[in-house]
Amino acid sequence: MIFSHNLLDLHTHTVASGHAYSTLLENIRTAKAKDMKIIGVSDHGPMMPDGAHHFYFHNLKILPEFIEGIRVLKGAEVNILDESGEIDIKGKAHGILDYAIASLHITCFENLDTIGNTNALIGAMKHPVVKIIGHPDDNRYPLDYERFVLAAIEQHVLIEINNSSLWATATREGAHENYKTLLGYCKQHGAVVIIGSDAHFSEHVGAMEEATLMLDEMEFPPDLVANFNEELFWEYIKG
Repeated sequence: MIFSHNLLDLHTHTVASGHAYSTLLENIRTAKAKDMKIIGVSDHGPMMPDGAHHFYFHNLKILPEFIEGIRVLKGAEVNILDESGEIDIKGKAHGILDYAIASLHITCFENLDTIGNTNALIGAMKHPVVKIIGHPDDNRYPLDYERFVLAAIEQHVLIEINNSSLWATATREGAHENYKTLLGYCKQHGAVVIIGSDAHFSEHVGAMEEATLMLDEMEFPPDLVANFNEELFWEYIKG
C-alpha cells in the first residue's frame, strides 16, 4: 500500500510545554522544509506539571493564520482529569483554539479500569473544542477499543495514531499490539484516524514513518487517514 504525501501535523510541542526543545518558528520551518501545508501547535495544558498557563492558550489569538506560507492552527493537548472526561482548559481559551487533542497522562489521570478509562475518553469527546483523542495506545490505560471507536464515529472525532508511541524508546507501553486492535475496529467501522508526530523537537515535526508502517501492516485504507485528504481533515476540524 502506498500512502501519499503528508499534508499536516497537529500534534507538536514547543518550549512552552516545558519538556520540549524547539520554538514555534523552528517547528514551522521544519514543516515548510517537508513541504507540508498545515501545522498545529498543541502544547500541554496547565495541569501537566510543566505545562503552559491558561494565559498562553488565550494569547494564541495573536498568531497570524499563515506564517512563512504554512497554515498555523491554534491548538492544545488538554489533559483529561476524571472519568466524566473533564479537561484542563476552560473559558475564553475555547473560543481561541481551532482544536484540542484530549489525552490521558500519568501525571494527571490515575488508571481506573477498562470501563472507567473508556468512559473518560468518550466524555472528553463531547467537548466541542476536542477534535482528536491523543495516543489511545497505552497498556497503562486499558480501553474497550470497539466502544471507543464507535463513540468517536458518533461524536465526529479523529482518533490519533501517535508516531512516537511506536518508537523503541517510547514511554507508553504496548502501542504496537494496541494499535493493531484499534485499527482493526477503525477499519471495520470506517473510523477516520490522524497521524500525529507528538514532536518535542523540531526535526520530528511531520514524522510518520512508524505510523505508516503500522497502517500498511494493517492494510488500512488511506482514504480513512486525515493526513492525506485535506477536505476530510477540514470536515473534522471545522465540523
